[in-house]
Amino acid sequence: MEERQVHVVEIKAPVEDVWAEITKLKQIQKPMFGTVLESDFKPGSRMMYRSEDGKRVFIIGEVHEFLPPKRFVHTFRFTNLPETPTLVEWTLEDKGGVTRVTVVHSKFVDQKKTADSVRTSWVDILANIKAVVETGDVPFKTRLMLKMMGAFMFMLPKETLRQNVPELKGKN
Repeated sequence: MEERQVHVVEIKAPVEDVWAEITKLKQIQKPMFGTVLESDFKPGSRMMYRSEDGKRVFIIGEVHEFLPPKRFVHTFRFTNLPETPTLVEWTLEDKGGVTRVTVVHSKFVDQKKTADSVRTSWVDILANIKAVVETGDVPFKTRLMLKMMGAFMFMLPKETLRQNVPELKGKN
């Protein structure tokens, strides 16, 4: 049976501000655990969340749909797990000065490790987006975690090294 996860948060800000945070390119995205999003957002093109220095790639996918500032659909694969890609659908709705962000993560068939990991991380990511858009920063606990992750980057699985990601072989 295919699992489907739905995560929702309401943010006191215009849709455009929330969209800008979610789709921010080539700069640190604190809500996404300090990664950097790289994509041209054209359907069929690659997207990835990578380390600031570009040496590590944590999530790789393909853009399916990009309709600013309302909808972003892409595949999703953790580079350190030998599982097939899943599907992430971001939907933003204006609810009179409040933006409702809904993330539907689906197409889990045999990706148990991915499903288990994102079940809790989406909750944190959406709370972090809310904090950044409403207050300008992520909560203290997240800032502390980002520092720890940076300090222990050298201990991450070798599969996260850019040169070891199959989808990036032969690419800079």
